[in-house]
Amino acid sequence: MWGFGRDTVNAAAGNTAIWGRSEQQDFRSRVRGCLLGGAIGDALGAGIEFDALDAIREAHGEEGVTDFVPAFGRRGAVTDDTQMTLFTVDGLIRAQVRRDTGAWHPPTDVHRAYLRWAATQRDWGPDERKEEDGWLAREEWLYARRAPGRACLSGLGDEVMGTLDKPKNPESKGCGAVMRSAPFGLLVGWEPQLVFQLAVECAAQTHGHPTGYLAAGALAVISHALARGDDLDSAVQKALVHLGTRPGHEETTDALKRALGAVRQGMPTPARVESLGEGWTAEEALAIGVYCALVAEDIRHGLLLAVNHGGDSDSTGAICGNILGTLHGETALPPVWLVELEGRDTILQLADDFALEMTQGPALHGPAGSAPGWLARYPRA
Repeated sequence: MWGFGRDTVNAAAGNTAIWGRSEQQDFRSRVRGCLLGGAIGDALGAGIEFDALDAIREAHGEEGVTDFVPAFGRRGAVTDDTQMTLFTVDGLIRAQVRRDTGAWHPPTDVHRAYLRWAATQRDWGPDERKEEDGWLAREEWLYARRAPGRACLSGLGDEVMGTLDKPKNPESKGCGAVMRSAPFGLLVGWEPQLVFQLAVECAAQTHGHPTGYLAAGALAVISHALARGDDLDSAVQKALVHLGTRPGHEETTDALKRALGAVRQGMPTPARVESLGEGWTAEEALAIGVYCALVAEDIRHGLLLAVNHGGDSDSTGAICGNILGTLHGETALPPVWLVELEGRDTILQLADDFALEMTQGPALHGPAGSAPGWLARYPRA
């Protein structure tokens, strides 16, 4: 199934789940864990992103970074990785809300959300007159450039949406798509092949190389399996199955297999992390994030392993945090990092809104009537 066309949309729209109270609570915890965990990993790596491992150790001790270090003028600051992840979630909620109109095409809704993110990178602040932008685009703290990737900026430099047939930046396989794609997996009512398809189509809006978008699809499938209760090894195996059906999957498949192989090679070390690459490309970032999550003794151990290397520390930390947060839920996150995390209130609001939409959407909007407050937050326009 190659395009997110009518049949795909109908299949996804028809996938609904019956949610009991405990299932809702578990799901909300995993959604919060995914978004907060990714943001913590992002913030841990933000201050050392361009440093070699020797420089990290010289500045912070033999163990490297063990806590937030100042970045962008404060401790706990997040980067474009978290910014774009939040707009992914915003786009997914808006897609569900727009389903009632009959004009439902989730890649378009996510693309519009990414265009709202792009506006935060060039505008001084939110335009209160644009009610159709919704609440997230009015969060002033998001109007900050946090080292956004060139492919993301150029891919969203106009309103033309990249597609798999005509992707933006067809030579780009940087990690700028995979680092924002864990939320696609939180569509737990969808079948995994549809989650994979949506993630790759949205990744092609900025990263048109097969490795750039297939790594995004792989992370989405991993997140999806974890959100449904699978263990991490099984989730990675499912991602490999889906990758194997797609042309150009070899780099991403090989990277994930190297990550699995590294687990069996002995105790985790920064050197073993660096054997998987530096994380600047999509498949390397995914492999490092997956490896560190697989060998993690707990979330703190996994995240510190994921950022203490000479590469794209914030992106590998974010991916590892997405995975571990989805796997274990929000209560496993270190509270000492949560209290200093930039944008925590916004992240929590968005996570809870996503969980509410996925579990209680028909009570919020539909043919019989809609909650005005919900449509003000997530306009159909």
